[in-house]
Amino acid sequence: MDLKNQKRMAAEILKCGSNRVWIDPNRLEDVEDSITRADIRTLVASGTIRANKKTGVSRGRARAVDRQKAKGRRKGHGSRKGTANARRPGKERWMQTIRPIRRRLRELRDSGKLPRSAYRSYYMRAKGGMFRSVSHLESQLKIEGYLEEA
Repeated sequence: MDLKNQKRMAAEILKCGSNRVWIDPNRLEDVEDSITRADIRTLVASGTIRANKKTGVSRGRARAVDRQKAKGRRKGHGSRKGTANARRPGKERWMQTIRPIRRRLRELRDSGKLPRSAYRSYYMRAKGGMFRSVSHLESQLKIEGYLEEA
């Protein structure tokens, strides 16, 4: 059974490629007998001939990768494009360091554990980048006698 011509006409009628044309295997004789476009249109209307759906690109793998990235995986050297500073700007890193330090200094000043003059001095040192973290700040305060050992 050579249905090449029927498939070609069906493809034009269905506005798709001939590879997407599906013909009902139980009605092949009817399709073979149809030789005009009108015959093909009738078969399309009856559902004997139809266009298969377009195959898309599956997002399954992409979703799996996204789940891994959400867990913090796939961040090694081979996956990086920008510099360390582009991936996490220096200003952002600085803000994460300085805000808790300033918050702790305020708490100590307001609770009366740190005199205002010392607060100002430590504030300016913090601004200059002297302290790595809150724990580093507190260790310096203990060394200089502003905080008692816990």
